[in-house]
Amino acid sequence: MRFLWRWLRRGLVLLAVLILALLAPVAYVETLCRGDGPAAPYAALLPPEHHRTETRTLMSFPEWQIVHAYEDYAEVIRTGAPHDFNYVASIGGFWSSLCNVTAASAALGPIDGPTKQMVYVIGVSFTAELVLKAAYEETLGRLAVLWRGATRAPADDLSARQAADYAAFLTQTPWYRWTFRDDAATLSALTPTGLRDRERQFALGLEFRAKAAYAGLIATAVASTGFDELTLRMIVRPNGALPVIDGVRVVETLPAGTVLETPRYRALTIILQELALTGQDFVEIAGNDDILFTLLSDQPTHPGAIHSEPRQGFGDHRHLVMVKVADLAAELRVLAQSGARLEHVHDY
Repeated sequence: MRFLWRWLRRGLVLLAVLILALLAPVAYVETLCRGDGPAAPYAALLPPEHHRTETRTLMSFPEWQIVHAYEDYAEVIRTGAPHDFNYVASIGGFWSSLCNVTAASAALGPIDGPTKQMVYVIGVSFTAELVLKAAYEETLGRLAVLWRGATRAPADDLSARQAADYAAFLTQTPWYRWTFRDDAATLSALTPTGLRDRERQFALGLEFRAKAAYAGLIATAVASTGFDELTLRMIVRPNGALPVIDGVRVVETLPAGTVLETPRYRALTIILQELALTGQDFVEIAGNDDILFTLLSDQPTHPGAIHSEPRQGFGDHRHLVMVKVADLAAELRVLAQSGARLEHVHDY
């Protein structure tokens, strides 16, 4: 009995240590990542029902940081192995970027409780997922690759395609809507050619089924609280005729400019870039006068960036830049001529 109690206590201590380790980055962000305030006031032109909290342009980035991590992972395993991915760097990138955007948000106003809670939950979940994945891929997964040799197994190529498809899906759709069970079924249907295929079928099948179960819980929780809006409104100051863009609706004309209703997420980035490159200027987006965008370049730093980081597998760097909405179009036009590439404009 004493033997069992001793191991139970050790297990509880280990569990407590793991929980504290996962929560330590949250404590770090809460205590050390503070910026200067107060926020500068802004009188919105759009009515309140079309406003979105301005700090969310910054706080949307941690969610996208996870999307970018999956993009990096897909690129690494396209020609390499899962143990080639730097899991620790990806975890560190999430929390360091969260620290920087949290500090920068002080200039825009307080971060609301639900948004902060959501970001911490996904951050802890993401950290736990990558720790578990690293623990497996750096041990048993690496041994399976060594056994396989230099020639990739069919399951390696299949899992790389699945990872790339998943990363592309995340740019417009929440992760919990992905069909993980379909991935598991496709992997199971593969005719194994050796140990590596069987190992991938077991390990990734287990991962996909666990994610499917967790996604079901999240989808149920989201359905009970309501889904986020899929469109937003903005005011554009036209320069000549507005281009006809699929999904964009002209709502009305105000003295300040034309009110448009557009899709959000990845589609919004494409729309904003097209409007800017056809000479249009932005007055206000979702009742706000500040906005965040990310760009990609070959340089490790970028003037005015609030955060910069290397991308795994791509050999370039990502930079986070905050601008006034009124300056966004000009920034995008300059960017198009600079050799850097617009990645994403973060809405609210």
